[in-house]
Amino acid sequence: MTNATQGGRSTTRQADFSLVIDGKLVAGSSSFGVINPATERIAGVAPAADEAQLNSAVTAASLAAGSSWATDEDARREAMIAAADALEAESPRIAEILTDEQGKPLADAVREIATAGLWLRHFARLDDTPEVIQDDTAGYAEVRRSPLGVVAAITPWNFPIALAMWKIAPALRTGNTLVLKPSPYTPLATLAVGEVFARHLPAGVLNVVTGPDPLGAQLTAHKAVRKISFTGSTATGKRVAAAAAADLKRVTLELGGNDPAIILDDADPQAIAEDLFWGAFRNNGQVCLAVKRAYVHESIYREVVDLLSDIAKSITVGAGREPDSQLGPLNNRPQYERVKDLTTHALDRGAARATAGGKPISGVGYFFEPTILEGVTDEDEVVAEEQFGPVLPVLSFRGEQEAIARANSTDYGLTASVWSQDPERARAIGDQLDCGQVSINQHGSAVRPDLPFGGHKSSGLGVENGRWGLAEYTQLQAVVGPSRQ
Repeated sequence: MTNATQGGRSTTRQADFSLVIDGKLVAGSSSFGVINPATERIAGVAPAADEAQLNSAVTAASLAAGSSWATDEDARREAMIAAADALEAESPRIAEILTDEQGKPLADAVREIATAGLWLRHFARLDDTPEVIQDDTAGYAEVRRSPLGVVAAITPWNFPIALAMWKIAPALRTGNTLVLKPSPYTPLATLAVGEVFARHLPAGVLNVVTGPDPLGAQLTAHKAVRKISFTGSTATGKRVAAAAAADLKRVTLELGGNDPAIILDDADPQAIAEDLFWGAFRNNGQVCLAVKRAYVHESIYREVVDLLSDIAKSITVGAGREPDSQLGPLNNRPQYERVKDLTTHALDRGAARATAGGKPISGVGYFFEPTILEGVTDEDEVVAEEQFGPVLPVLSFRGEQEAIARANSTDYGLTASVWSQDPERARAIGDQLDCGQVSINQHGSAVRPDLPFGGHKSSGLGVENGRWGLAEYTQLQAVVGPSRQ
């Protein structure tokens, strides 16, 4: 039997990959085709788990959570390093799978897998020792952290391997176990990683299940799950939070962004244009923290727009396997249609103009021209909403406080950047921006394994990464006793 899902087409082909449940490779109850966005053909066939298989995965994770995995810190470190080594050895194969299902250039897929290995190694090295509050002749008091148990990890289609590792690495380091569900648009590379990890982690520690979106709802509602880590849209994140409330599950939600860049009057357009462009267009704009709105001081507005437009026109867009491709297609048809509609609606308003791009690229695949828009307003949908595609609206401003107010006038608060030849001036403006990360003269530079990443307002709850993200996978226990001296 086969089931069509949001992520692909119904197919009679046997799945090319397996679920990972209790350390074993398991066939799904059905299968679904995963579309290559460059060709609109099936890139591979994924297994679809049914509810019984999901329950088996959660049960396996629950049993593993009660094993020595939760207490043997050295074994966890060794297993994580072994998994990182194996992932890096398999990088060429997995990168090709990732490119075919996601669409990104192969070089970007290779970098994503390298990033995943970096995250594993970083968290394997982190210390998580008890904090001593008192230790004297009167007694001792310390605070220790213990694992939560079973973690449900739900990941999106833009960076399926890197963002999975944002959840896997801290969960493993702190002694938790996981059931991981990737997006149905990009399940294949994640299944390949799960197969590799199954050779190096104890049975049940990491389980990978794939299938349509309802499977995620079943996972988050499962009573044995004690924490949900979700990356995706704000609308879905709210539903995840509501599901978690029933059992008071912990949640970490990394949600949408409408990230502004403020380019001050003393910025050097020639010096910043390239970095600003890639801050918006990396991964074809399909990045939660990409520049979604550029506010440029009116004195340099024309020059910045022209420079960005020249870069956009020079970009080679093509299939990820083509060696010259700098940007690939959008990942899926719904996102392709959304980007097309947002752009068309803005241009139909009359005042807006595309100084580069502005339309889909004809032919097969979900390709869209890198687009720079001028003449738009803060009220236009393409500015007010997250585009998640290769479209950058560029707006002008006169004064700093105006730029700050407009940058903050959104329900989102993920990242922002400020560009100036005076870093202290830029920092002072950054301090007034209501978001989780601010970069000066660059964008998205706070994405590091040692720094917290999380949003304000509707961009999320909690943080990932760093010692702050590590703590989100633990619960506190205060221990007091008589003197040890």
